Amino acid sequence: MTSTPSHFGPELRRLRQEAGLSLADFAMALNYDKGHLSKVERGGRTASSELARRCDAFLGAKGELERLAARPDSAPDTAEAPAPSLWQVGRRAVLAAGTGSLIDLGLKGGGQPHSAAGPLLLSFRAQFDQLRQLGQSTAPKLLLPLLETQTRTVAGLAAGSPSATRTPALLLASRFAEFTGWMAQEAGDTGAALGWTGEAAELARAGGDPYLGSYALVRRALVTLYDGDAATTVTLARRAQRDDLPPRIRGLAAQREAQGHALVGEERDCLRSLDRARELLAGDDVRDSAGPVIGTTHVNDPAAMTTGWCLHDLGRPKAAAEILDRECHRLPAHALRTRARYGFRRSLAHAASGEVEHACTIAGELLGVMPAVPSATVNSDVRRLARELHRFRSSRAVRDLQPALARVLAPAQD
Repeated sequence: MTSTPSHFGPELRRLRQEAGLSLADFAMALNYDKGHLSKVERGGRTASSELARRCDAFLGAKGELERLAARPDSAPDTAEAPAPSLWQVGRRAVLAAGTGSLIDLGLKGGGQPHSAAGPLLLSFRAQFDQLRQLGQSTAPKLLLPLLETQTRTVAGLAAGSPSATRTPALLLASRFAEFTGWMAQEAGDTGAALGWTGEAAELARAGGDPYLGSYALVRRALVTLYDGDAATTVTLARRAQRDDLPPRIRGLAAQREAQGHALVGEERDCLRSLDRARELLAGDDVRDSAGPVIGTTHVNDPAAMTTGWCLHDLGRPKAAAEILDRECHRLPAHALRTRARYGFRRSLAHAASGEVEHACTIAGELLGVMPAVPSATVNSDVRRLARELHRFRSSRAVRDLQPALARVLAPAQD
């Protein structure tokens, strides 16, 4: 029988009764109105995606309730679509140098730049660090043209350089391309994000780094995570956890796998992945890295922060709020984008726990910085927060917050 939203209510009632829960107990556990849940079970109300996710997680339905509640116009899976080639300078630089000759010249020798390109490359490395920091406080659409130009320039620099400079130039170009992909995703351009991520992996391979291609899988899994595609998220993340990969990449991949499991309420698999991530990242000191750090540099304990993130999706908002409170207070003040990303998830956890005024206080502070760091990915949690708070629309705190919420979400709805 085809799964449609009309089958959601009866299945929800069946699972609730199998769990031995009265409607009143169930409503109290989810912090939802009993009358609303009754109408959903009888088919008189359509379940929102947030309610479906929360019911699924609480009842351990492994995604079945979410599938039954899915709308026919759900976004198609684009994870395996070929990444478009957005630029050709990097590829031409690699081909002009000749991949075979690059290997013959010893790409992994780690020689120091000795031509005029050497100081220039050092300058580009400093610019990369500055642009990455600017990404924490600047709109991605403002940074993208500069990032694209710098990526092309550094990749072009590799073509005419001796091997000692060519290798680090290609590797730096790959990091520029990877960061460009992240900013493209933040700007809401998924196709560009995947395209630049693919270019980053190609440049890294030409520069003798076989690992960034695996991190590209983690980046692609982030795209599918925000699309709500848990199965593809888990599949991609698992492919980036081979034993021969560096612990940091495997740890970041394990975190992404955990987020995929959490989306469909697979708590045991989620917690197991988080344990693996914690172990892999425990001995990883990003300050010892010779090149630009892969992944976040602003979160003190990535595994703990991801645990808080996942617990909300697993239907445990109080536990999520406790962890996110602690970890968000450890974020540096200048990291506005990171503070917004995890701060709205923190606000969402408090709202789901019924702590509406506290949730509004947190969100109010964050909404003030969103015009400076607009984010298509963060907006997904802002929209979820708006839906969550709508249930408490009689609250003075919620009514006061509504204008600021509307201003942030209005561009995303155009």
